[in-house]
Amino acid sequence: MLLNDLMDAVVVDAAGHRVGRVIDARFRLDGRADPPKARLVGLVVSPRSASSFLGYERTADSRPVIIDRLLRWRHRGSFLVAWSDVAKIEQDPHRVRLRKGFTREDPAL
Repeated sequence: MLLNDLMDAVVVDAAGHRVGRVIDARFRLDGRADPPKARLVGLVVSPRSASSFLGYERTADSRPVIIDRLLRWRHRGSFLVAWSDVAKIEQDPHRVRLRKGFTREDPAL
């Protein structure tokens, strides 16, 4: 599976209720290899928008005020779900099912 296959997928909870769409992924660089290996940490889910953060995933301190206001409004309620909270990736229909009791984490870097 390619990461692109997950982007824009509908995300549902364990009961099948829609919680949003995948808009981004978070990775962690592991090890001292050159280059370090990237490990998928989780998926960013937006309940309202299928668009990304336009490269401004960092805290509001690092983005222009107008873009900050637009992105806060557009992505209000967005959250990071840990990869360990993904129960299943379904191909037809294209969606990500989360495990029961998943945790909503802050999506900011």
